[in-house]
Amino acid sequence: MKTLTVALDDRSYPIYISEHLLNNSELLTRHIQSKQVVIVSNDVVAPLYLQKVKQHLIGYDITQVILPDGEQYKTLESLNTIFDTLLANKFSRNATLIALGGGVIGDMGGFAAACYQRGIAFIQIPTTLLAQVDSSVGGKTGVNHPLGKNMIGAFYQPQAVIIDVDVLTTLDERQFSAGLAEIIKYGLIRDVDFFCWLEDNMGKLLARDQEALIYAIEYSCKMKADVVAEDEHESGIRATLNLGHTFGHAIETGMGYGCYLHGEAVAIGTCLAADLSKRKGLLTEVDVTRIITLFKHAKLPVVSPTELSSAQFVDLMAVDKKNVDGNIRVILLESIGKAALPIAIDRLSLIQTLDNL
Repeated sequence: MKTLTVALDDRSYPIYISEHLLNNSELLTRHIQSKQVVIVSNDVVAPLYLQKVKQHLIGYDITQVILPDGEQYKTLESLNTIFDTLLANKFSRNATLIALGGGVIGDMGGFAAACYQRGIAFIQIPTTLLAQVDSSVGGKTGVNHPLGKNMIGAFYQPQAVIIDVDVLTTLDERQFSAGLAEIIKYGLIRDVDFFCWLEDNMGKLLARDQEALIYAIEYSCKMKADVVAEDEHESGIRATLNLGHTFGHAIETGMGYGCYLHGEAVAIGTCLAADLSKRKGLLTEVDVTRIITLFKHAKLPVVSPTELSSAQFVDLMAVDKKNVDGNIRVILLESIGKAALPIAIDRLSLIQTLDNL
């Protein structure tokens, strides 16, 4: 078992990565503070893994909340369903919430834990590749709003993240590829050697080679853990983790939540950011081609949706957490393996990039 630590002083927590972790009772129960446990999952994941988790909790007071699957259900209404269950079952502030699912469940479960009685403990058990390498680590929690993605939320760290790579065997190809988008991102923003490794090993990852998968997941989690430890609340370097996300969130909001998976939107957004980096004299044409080629190899989309006009797209980008004083700020690449902090981009440059891809 690989064990990493997100170093945040007295709020530090472990990330466990291995096979068969859902069979490990002690690993789960060591992070539960009292007998009250609520498991939040969805109607796709719960039939597969809920019982496996519950079998380790004999003697605990277990309640479950099963939500519909999909980004379109990442709402305040779904959040209230969790609160209703916690209140109806008289859960105290010593209770523990277990988020069993992908990024949507992890974000909502974490936000519910952050809000209920001003904070209860929670554990992340991510069941998608994207959640394993990105959203389960770092404490970003929240829900979507019709006008903007993840605009309502809180920073709230889990007690632990338990990553069982065995769950990826039941993940469909589209969801799996969506997770690869975030893995590629780490190579682009922090490590050119890792990017090159991905170019050489993407075939193994797509074939779900266990050794390659564990390496990519561990390396991605380590990079994110290091960034979060340095900048928990995204006042500096953590913003670089949002490469492609300003574009991507605009796609998700404009097209309707659930039309594009988050990783698919981020893949397109990263290609747009690469093109914009080239226009600003930072990347070469060869760099951009390598980036687009790797996303294509990962079976991800690289072209902006034609349903959104460039003007609509830019208007949607104006609703983003990185923007300051009305200025649209975007993460660019200084080179493959090095991201720049967010900079303000003029509307004309954005439209030129959007019209090009």
